[in-house]
Amino acid sequence: MNYYLKAFKNYFEFEGRANKSEFWYFVLFNILFSVTAMVVDRIFELKTPLFQSDSVSKIYSIIVFIPGLAVAVRRLHDVGKSGLYIFIVLIPVIGIIWFFVVVSSNGDAGENEYGIKPKEIK
Repeated sequence: MNYYLKAFKNYFEFEGRANKSEFWYFVLFNILFSVTAMVVDRIFELKTPLFQSDSVSKIYSIIVFIPGLAVAVRRLHDVGKSGLYIFIVLIPVIGIIWFFVVVSSNGDAGENEYGIKPKEIK
């Protein structure tokens, strides 16, 4: 949970590096909270004029979009790739597979052009 909160503390921080744990814990908690938001939408049938359906899950998605993008860019920095490589996911199938392979690999040891190796939160 600390890594999820760390992503929100670094809301607009696209520089630096994010270790593998920070990225994957953010993804895990994001999935859990997204599913919870969808369940809340279905149970209470929440609708607003702006969103005709699934208002809680859409609002949650808007809130986590920037921190999710930022932690993904920092994760790419950790493996020595430019943040612009995030656009590789726009290539159907191959791009998404490549992205998951890269973010699953170990980060560069020591310092790289994007900064020093991030410390693990205990």
